[in-house]
Amino acid sequence: MEMLHLRYFVAVAEELNFSAAARRLHMAASPLSQRVKDLEHELGQQLFDRSTHHVTLTPAGSALLPIARDILEQVGSIPWRLREATKPRRGTLFLGMPAGVHPDLRARVNELARRCADRYELKRWPGTSADLVAAVHDGKLALSLVRLPIADPALDVLTVMSERLGAVVPADRFAGRDSVALAELSEFAYVASPGETTPAYFEQLDHQLTTLGIRKRIRLTNMGYGGVTEIISSEKAFSVSMLDERSPMHGYRLDNVAVLPFTDFHPQLDTGLIWRADRADGGDLDELVETARDVFPEPLAH
Repeated sequence: MEMLHLRYFVAVAEELNFSAAARRLHMAASPLSQRVKDLEHELGQQLFDRSTHHVTLTPAGSALLPIARDILEQVGSIPWRLREATKPRRGTLFLGMPAGVHPDLRARVNELARRCADRYELKRWPGTSADLVAAVHDGKLALSLVRLPIADPALDVLTVMSERLGAVVPADRFAGRDSVALAELSEFAYVASPGETTPAYFEQLDHQLTTLGIRKRIRLTNMGYGGVTEIISSEKAFSVSMLDERSPMHGYRLDNVAVLPFTDFHPQLDTGLIWRADRADGGDLDELVETARDVFPEPLAH
């Protein structure tokens, strides 16, 4: 049995569509279907029920899926396991840091680095949440702070901070106000940060705002957080960002921009600390993860 056969099987099992799985694997659907048939022949079990309109797992396929995933995860972990087995006693580990991390959370990260200094030098590595999740999965980063939610069964998540979000609005239009109702913003367009820098949570928030009556949108490309506040200051739009004045995200505010709490809407952004599950339970990061749990006994709230 070849490892590629298991990769093909998992892709089809997760997509339940041979064409979609083939696109994911960068191959044609016909050879993919044949490889799956070869695997079924080798195992002596039918793994999928196929019809013109749908593909479903058979009982044998459902039983094989967690086994195949586990085998692929074990094979994928060989590079970092080998690196860990051959590195010096005190090594350098990298911890991912997304943009806009609150200073109180940074202080906790400093405490974690201090507590594990006798065994590890913990260095920080910047990136978007999506890139940092991938780097932890691949073993390039030991740990990372990321904006939640994430969807990767290979990773464990410890929620370390919850931040209330407010409406970023033109200050002139809301002068003297200390709060705002979402209904008051229906005439404005909602502007989010560019997709490549936006955490998955804000995609969910976008859909939620639509459900609550905010229909207009401004989509930005090749523009950072500063561009968002530039549009808001011109009184054409509003956005949603961290409410706490100490958040680094307030550094992007212009003179005619204010952040107000909602009276009828209560969004919050959670940040988690993530690591590969198989590196913690008896793995090379076991001690570091236990220290992290001590440093973050419960989520910070702001």
